[in-house]
Amino acid sequence: MNELLDEATRRFVANHAGDDVSRLALQGARWPGVDMRLALDQIAGRLAARRKLPLWAAAEGIVYPTHLAMEQCSSDATARYKASIMPPGDTLVDLTGGLGVDCEAMAQRFAQVTYVERQERLCQLARHNFTILGAHNIRVVHAEAEEYLHSMAPVDAIYIDPSRRDHAGRRTHDIADCAPNVAELAHVLLAKTPTVMVKLSPMLDVSHTLEALPAVSDLHIVSTDGECKELLVLMHRSHSGPPRVHCVSDGNTFVINWGASAPPQPAWNEIWHEALCLYEPNPSMMKAGCFDHVAAHYGLAVVSRYSHLLMGCPRDGFPGRAFRVEAVSTLNKTRLRSVLAGLTQANVAVRNFPLRAAELARRLRMKDGGDTYLFGTTTATGQHIVLRCRKL
Repeated sequence: MNELLDEATRRFVANHAGDDVSRLALQGARWPGVDMRLALDQIAGRLAARRKLPLWAAAEGIVYPTHLAMEQCSSDATARYKASIMPPGDTLVDLTGGLGVDCEAMAQRFAQVTYVERQERLCQLARHNFTILGAHNIRVVHAEAEEYLHSMAPVDAIYIDPSRRDHAGRRTHDIADCAPNVAELAHVLLAKTPTVMVKLSPMLDVSHTLEALPAVSDLHIVSTDGECKELLVLMHRSHSGPPRVHCVSDGNTFVINWGASAPPQPAWNEIWHEALCLYEPNPSMMKAGCFDHVAAHYGLAVVSRYSHLLMGCPRDGFPGRAFRVEAVSTLNKTRLRSVLAGLTQANVAVRNFPLRAAELARRLRMKDGGDTYLFGTTTATGQHIVLRCRKL
């Protein structure tokens, strides 16, 4: 494959590409001439890349890092999205290179890129993989992010993805607990470049994030496949005023001006009709908490203040899940039996409801799955209800 893998290890990887990694690990003694740890990283990495990094997986000769580095790297889709929102220029520095997926994607928008990484092994892999991918405008530097930042010349843009694990390897989320601490370095970063992009944990509170960092012009909440994946913060040296928040999910984008209030939306009148639809905003909207903005934009009513569900007639292009409401029931046993007659299987969810989803499913004697969706929620008048729905 290359100088990073010896011939015996290369052949082993090729011969066992589709085998179970756990089983191979237990049988490692059978192949004494093989660097088993490196070989298993390649086999597992290839499998993960087919799902997460199809563009890299399609390139012959890529060498993959450890499972942890593969787990922490961006997907192809999120890397390309970052590149699309980073203002192009001549020079970019990625202070936390990692596997290099984000760096390689952004390098297509800059003339000269510097990849900085504290782990020497990742630097070796990056040099090799960037060559395989044809990213010849990337220079690899083995250094600590903070040290390089203080000594570097000014550039057009900086990208930074702080490590979300502490010294003991435990997951962390708060900006102050990540390394480097971007909140502490923010003014140094903005002295070196007019534009900084920061990738942060999707677990962070949006308000807290915007308060912790200066000169934030845009916050992108990025979701794929029904899950919030990352927060992307753009800081611009000259920016003042409230930021824009972009709720991004599988190609749909909904933008609000943070702090701008939407007109309060009417509560659902609790009347069922044949055209009634239930709308669940996508995870990025959920994260932003912009329910009134979404309801106002699409002309929908809110089920209640804390239910995070919307009601109305059919709406094309709604950025989230949409369901046709087939029936509505209170928790009255007679009414429930009538509404759920003949139903033994459903996808049960709850929003602002006194029972957990599993508890409600058990009480309703529902097996999980099928085409029917049951939502337990609470209306604006405090009524607990069950909505029988079918996905549109």
